Amino acid sequence: MKSLLNVTKLTKTYGNIKACNNITFELYPGQVLGIVGESGSGKSTLLNSIGNNLLIDSGEVIYVNQKNQVLNIKQIPESQHRKLTKTEWGFVRQNPRDGLRMNVTAGANIAERLLDVGVRHYGNIRQEAAYWLEQVEIDTNRMDDFPHTFSGGMQQRLQLARVLVTKPRLIFMDEPTGGLDVSVQARLLDLLRSLVRNLNLSVILVTHDLGVVRLLAHRLLVMKNGSIVESGLTDRVLDDPQHFYTQQLVSATLVP
Repeated sequence: MKSLLNVTKLTKTYGNIKACNNITFELYPGQVLGIVGESGSGKSTLLNSIGNNLLIDSGEVIYVNQKNQVLNIKQIPESQHRKLTKTEWGFVRQNPRDGLRMNVTAGANIAERLLDVGVRHYGNIRQEAAYWLEQVEIDTNRMDDFPHTFSGGMQQRLQLARVLVTKPRLIFMDEPTGGLDVSVQARLLDLLRSLVRNLNLSVILVTHDLGVVRLLAHRLLVMKNGSIVESGLTDRVLDDPQHFYTQQLVSATLVP
């Protein structure tokens, strides 16, 4: 199977600090890649560097688009990057307020993404918005309500609907369950797992929560001080960690 994304020797520095140091991995269609590590390990910097929200110092990020064109993300023009983020890529932020327009309705949040890809028929837009609200388990009667009237969990699900309506191939998720209580987290994780499977999504998932990656991720990268210290199949890494740092992470999770 041909990889969807190929990251090679990606390096990003801030002064003398290497936030990402020679990061290399591949991501395949339908695969969820988890990235874990303590705060400051470089995982969010890596996510934003891959998504071209941060300029990298060296290395390559190669993406194969739906037309099977090979794109060097560092070299594509800004207009092409914007198009990618509106069509084939989606970003799910930890704080859903960062991924939503809070001053427009739930339906309008979804409609904006459709307008970005050229859909103009009002009836079709509203029908599509209703469909995606249903997919993320939000009552369609809430379509004309504003996001600030929603709970945190509902806002996160609305952000998902907004992202998924353009049927992206690659989703970047940064702590998608952060700040939610345990019961809401569990419901959101079940929904995410179902959507990933049914839509054959490729996902890069950044989190500090090993329970989240165990449930969602096929493969796992463990980061410390800007470097990957361990990688492999998620169950293998978590059940039989080889690196001392990974062993510490797993042990800390097991402590009652």
